[in-house]
Amino acid sequence: MSTYPDHILRVGSQHLAELKRKAAEFERQLWDAHESLEQELEQAASATEMLVDGRQEAFRWTGDTPEGHVQGRRAPVDRTAGPPRSDVDVPESDTEVAARGDLTNAPREARVEAASPAYTPSDAGVEAASPAYTPDERTARLIGHGRKPPEPSHRGRNIVLTGLAIAIGAALITMLVRAAFRPGPSWPASVATVQRQIATACQNPDVRSEPSQVNFACNKATRQILWVFSLMTSGNNPDFASIRTGRQGLEPIRPSQGGQVAWSLNLHHPYNPANPIDSLQVAARAINNIIGGATLTAANGKPVVQPGLESVPANCARYTGSAAVTSRNGYPALCAKPITSRAGQDYLVADVFQKWMVGAPPSAAQDAAILFQNAHNPGDQRVLAILRSLNSSKLTG
Repeated sequence: MSTYPDHILRVGSQHLAELKRKAAEFERQLWDAHESLEQELEQAASATEMLVDGRQEAFRWTGDTPEGHVQGRRAPVDRTAGPPRSDVDVPESDTEVAARGDLTNAPREARVEAASPAYTPSDAGVEAASPAYTPDERTARLIGHGRKPPEPSHRGRNIVLTGLAIAIGAALITMLVRAAFRPGPSWPASVATVQRQIATACQNPDVRSEPSQVNFACNKATRQILWVFSLMTSGNNPDFASIRTGRQGLEPIRPSQGGQVAWSLNLHHPYNPANPIDSLQVAARAINNIIGGATLTAANGKPVVQPGLESVPANCARYTGSAAVTSRNGYPALCAKPITSRAGQDYLVADVFQKWMVGAPPSAAQDAAILFQNAHNPGDQRVLAILRSLNSSKLTG
């Protein structure tokens, strides 16, 4: 039954708070993943910059080039003049020997220049095509043309996508939970109170009819008949009292009639019509007697069988689809089949209401049957219409 008691709302609030906490945790993880990705990108950029600077340093030319060494060319090998070959006819004049000595003892720098190939104009075009830049020129080129940024790693991208998916999932779950726990149509708050009182009243085993032991009023599947009758007759008010009919209590009944029924309940205290438990116990025993009949003792000491609704074959045909009844000596007759169908219970509840509230119009009995069958569906349009019509001036009690 959708009465939305306090403990159900409290459980829903706790679930919603837990989902909000998880959503906040997912957002924190997403932010951590974002910061981790930024750190990886910065480290990759730093590593790339260090690599490029190292390559530039490897190709940087210094100004300390030895004299006689041409920039961009391999240094010449220092070759010294060897002894004259014996197969060559060398003149041995003093003048030639002196000249040869001067050539042999020529400075190292002269020999280097002589060994190096001569510079030609064609070399100018080669060096012009690949000029050597100064550090300032290289910096200017980097600023002008820029450097291709490193691409983000797949790991960082996956972290971001996973975080986004988790955050979106948490948001969807939060919206679904809010929609699920959004208060909808429900019974009046007093119904939950009467339900708890019914659970206590039905612990009395003497609420069953005698001697047939019919217990429709306190059976767990059908005990809503008690709070439906209470809602329609007194508005679930244990202090209800009607000046016109003289009925009192949560389940309005004349005090004299209530006292007669209470005698069979073996109460351990005087019957009090303003006590909701006493009123519910009396109503339960009376409803069970209306359905199953009762066997009383007459003034002469002989048993008197009072038939109930199930003692009539025509009623059993409406309730169960079969007119068959069972009977035995000293017991009221009962329907041979149990009353389990929805239509059969509708007929039974309407008939009981008219017996309980003598003089009630058939429409009120039909309303009681509708509320009984929709005990777990307070959003039914017929139920909503009945609840709107129940006010203090229209209570049937």
